Amino acid sequence: MTLEFIALRRRYGEVLALDDLSFDVPVGQVFGFLGPNGAGKTTAMRAVFGLVELDTGSVRWNGAAIGVAERRRFGYMPEERGLYPGMQIQRQLEYLCELHGRSASDARRATARWLERLGIAGRAPDKLESLSLGNQQRVQLAAALIHEPELLILDEPFAGLDPVGIDEVTAILAEQARAGRGVLFSSHQLDLVEDICESVAIIDRGHLVVEGNLDELERAGSRRLVVKVEGDWDGAWARGIPGVTISRTEAGESRLVLDDTVDSQALLSQAMAVGPVLRFDFERRRLSEVFREAVR
Repeated sequence: MTLEFIALRRRYGEVLALDDLSFDVPVGQVFGFLGPNGAGKTTAMRAVFGLVELDTGSVRWNGAAIGVAERRRFGYMPEERGLYPGMQIQRQLEYLCELHGRSASDARRATARWLERLGIAGRAPDKLESLSLGNQQRVQLAAALIHEPELLILDEPFAGLDPVGIDEVTAILAEQARAGRGVLFSSHQLDLVEDICESVAIIDRGHLVVEGNLDELERAGSRRLVVKVEGDWDGAWARGIPGVTISRTEAGESRLVLDDTVDSQALLSQAMAVGPVLRFDFERRRLSEVFREAVR
């Protein structure tokens, strides 16, 4: 099964929120949906649920148009709070589960299970508004998971969570993917995306600028080398070498960007001629670099 965004276009007055946006989200992996503020991520995710009327284009699930029946099998966690602040947490989750077609007894069991898993079982009789922002976020996630959806769409799921909460949510997303479900989430916390995602799509001004396997994206581009030479704390030895750019030097370690013409073994010999080489390692691009290059 695959979630397909096909040539989505949506204009709000003078603002083109989605500009022929197309990409696929396969099931069985956690997929990161990235972009700067205002790039169109939330508009695209809302389109999956029919909350945005598209000018042109379509969203398809498993090759077919998405209707009410399909959406009942999806889970959605919006960036803004979408629950009832004055309603008891337990009753609220049971009610939402029943709206997805589950029996009352199934809804009670599912609610108890997810509240326990998310560490807020003791707050079940409380009203949502009495919880901290982090615990409200846990309830919001429970609402998206309560009916065991085939597809999860999560908009900034880590917002407001402490490190323990982030670890819990990360583990849950990985479990959902391993169970064969689709998991698409947006986040500005690129270090988390880098840790848990297999693939990403990056959009800017409503159109796709990068899509692909994260490992391949981070290995692409110019070679990056970290070198530390004893006694040379500012990377002076590498200055002026043709095809070598010093991106930054910190604590005696120089991060170099190499053109294709540079022979790394010859570069190592040049470093050794200056003094003992304490580090000489190639490293991958970080996702933050991929992101900055994509939206620059």
